[in-house]
Amino acid sequence: MKTIFENAKQASRELALLCDERKNTILNKVADAIAVHQAELLEANARDLAKMDPANPLYDRLQLTESRLEGIAGDMRNVAKLPSPLGHITNERTLENGLYLRRISVPFGVIGMVYEARPNVSFDVFSLCFKSGNACVLKGGKDADESNRAIVGMIHDILKEEGINPSVVELLPATHEATAEMLNAVGYIDLCIPRGGKKLIEFVRDNARVPVIETGAGVVHAYFDKDGDLEMAKRIVNNAKTRRVSVCNALDCLLVHADRQSDLEALLEPMKGKVNFHYDDYGKEWMSYDMSIKVVASLDEALAHIRQYSSGHSECIITNNEETAARFRNEVDAACVYVNAPTSFTDGAQFGLGAEIGISTQKLGPRGPMALEEMTTYKWLIDGNGQVRA
Repeated sequence: MKTIFENAKQASRELALLCDERKNTILNKVADAIAVHQAELLEANARDLAKMDPANPLYDRLQLTESRLEGIAGDMRNVAKLPSPLGHITNERTLENGLYLRRISVPFGVIGMVYEARPNVSFDVFSLCFKSGNACVLKGGKDADESNRAIVGMIHDILKEEGINPSVVELLPATHEATAEMLNAVGYIDLCIPRGGKKLIEFVRDNARVPVIETGAGVVHAYFDKDGDLEMAKRIVNNAKTRRVSVCNALDCLLVHADRQSDLEALLEPMKGKVNFHYDDYGKEWMSYDMSIKVVASLDEALAHIRQYSSGHSECIITNNEETAARFRNEVDAACVYVNAPTSFTDGAQFGLGAEIGISTQKLGPRGPMALEEMTTYKWLIDGNGQVRA
């Protein structure tokens, strides 16, 4: 395992010398290869799917399809089109003593990624890390191991053809021991990002000796206010809940103002026959066709419920009252706060960021969709002319 970490560290140094145009060319070639090798990727994914119960909430996250692969390739091309996040001067000044200071964006070096049954993450992490000048070490779950090995093998083939060190992306064995090795790879892994369920994130946070940025689980609410438009609410709630139930931005709990309780049946009508409604089970990330419902007496009660149960991921209000909307924006503590739009938009590609590594729910460092800019840190450059400190 140490050899893998050493190889990734060396590859990150080589990657720092690669120009942005060359990176973009390689990303586009990997995107093209996804279509060429579609059958092989789907066959590997089918072997993973055969080992999982289709009733498992992770099954949908694990599944690759032709359309999903096309979307992944499109996201990779979008990343290639975006400007480089490197070399940006974010602070600049000349001191009274003549020292010239600049704060400039640079790569972290090696990003370690721990994730579960989501093979699309392998593509997303590679594209964002490669574009931002970072090598990446992937630690996928055993449920997606066949898919991940096919994906990384294909990427390695393109890198070798282009004369790039293939260790810019490494895949660890799908074992708990490999996770422990990564979390303790001080001096090799510059930043570790867990993406998955609550247990995985807590394990990484509690056991890592390397720096960690959490991408949190989603316990997501939508509040239908007394001044909300019913037809708009029907579209928003249905989309937030049923577009794709296994993702972290899917709606988990609907809050309805008591004055609109008579509209509840109409509000739920688009989901009838698909969604199971629960009236006494809150604070749960369902990842299924289940949804909690609660009638609240006021905006204050809705805000209190969200404070108690939210994971700080994405929250939504449907209202035509500007004062109510302003209070919701100001008082809800979440990475993404929506007014009259579904939480299904919490996604790096939807935000115009090309792709994402995850949705950070923490407050120190990146928050919300983590894309190219979030894959950089900075350093200070100081130019002098012989000055000395008194």
